[in-house]
Amino acid sequence: MNIPIWTGTSTFAAGQTPFGFYDTDVDFQSDVDKFAVFAARRLGYPIVDIELQSGSFYTAFEEAITTYGNEMFAYQASQNFLSFQGASTQIASANNNLPKPNLATSIRLADQYGVEAGVGGNVTWHKGSIDLISGQQDYNLEAFAIKEGVEAHDLEIKRVFYESTPAIVKFFDPYAGTGMGMQGLMDSFGFGNSSPAINFMMMPINHDIAKLQAIELNDQVRRSQYSFELINKNLRIFPIPDQALTKLYVQYIKKSDRNNPYADTGGGDVITNISQVPYSNPVYSTINSIGRQWIFEYALSIVKEILGYVRGKYNNSIPIPGDNTELNAPDLLSAATAEKTALIERLRAYFEETSRDKLLERKANEAESLQKELNYIPYTIYVG
Repeated sequence: MNIPIWTGTSTFAAGQTPFGFYDTDVDFQSDVDKFAVFAARRLGYPIVDIELQSGSFYTAFEEAITTYGNEMFAYQASQNFLSFQGASTQIASANNNLPKPNLATSIRLADQYGVEAGVGGNVTWHKGSIDLISGQQDYNLEAFAIKEGVEAHDLEIKRVFYESTPAIVKFFDPYAGTGMGMQGLMDSFGFGNSSPAINFMMMPINHDIAKLQAIELNDQVRRSQYSFELINKNLRIFPIPDQALTKLYVQYIKKSDRNNPYADTGGGDVITNISQVPYSNPVYSTINSIGRQWIFEYALSIVKEILGYVRGKYNNSIPIPGDNTELNAPDLLSAATAEKTALIERLRAYFEETSRDKLLERKANEAESLQKELNYIPYTIYVG
């Protein structure tokens, strides 16, 4: 039986790994041959023959580096995904750039509340008017929808109001004549048609704002302005319109605009899931000794797995003169599985300890402990 046996040395050349991710990296070219010797000796060479070729060691080493980078960047992407979500897919590689926290996702969420509250958001509020009939309290919205060019089922009334007297009119005493000099000055404020009291010029601006707000709130609470009740497609006006009111103005939205599950991206491709975050394979030469030690250990477990598969091909035994010798394929496969699992868990624990939450928590505990310690230091007392 002709079984290939490792010769004890290897000389790496570009193109000998399956994917060639790191073939041109000088540190990789040096370490991959060192790893081959290390892994073979850890498996018993030269006392025990190793039924592998150099390419098997190279494959294991490449896979270990890629796995390390995948775990590292997947963790980084998940930690900073809110910063990436919605950004262009054409942004620079995140490998060597520090992600900057932002409020883009929070603002997108807040927009939906702004739409309902009428204080912003990303859904257009449309305006329209309804012709009122004196004494008629109920109005069918289908006719209004047709006039507005909107499907009745897509219409949602948000506000109903009429042209009330502006609060600024009630702000001033209309009978307080001030002369042309003051009137000319007020023209510069856009209040040329009003006749303000002189004390307007003496008060701070926050007083004016508070007064206007008080007037508007008073009108809403103490005066019976128009309100509405919307049931199905019927709009009921309170109080019943009289001859003095001929039009009622409304603001509405289209439900289809609000219920659209997709944000407006301006037509460009944006990051919507973690697979689009622009991370690439790590540069091996930039990985420190801590990372390289993990890579060596993980690559060794892969070599054990490969060797287990090779030896398992021969039904875990090979013939020798007068007998068969048992191989350790099950032990190798079992050990490889356990070691790979343990190494992945250890790596993830490392990353978790350096998460933003953990670092801030440790910093806060450190500051608290330091403050307690400093409290025991007495203040200097000066005498004389």
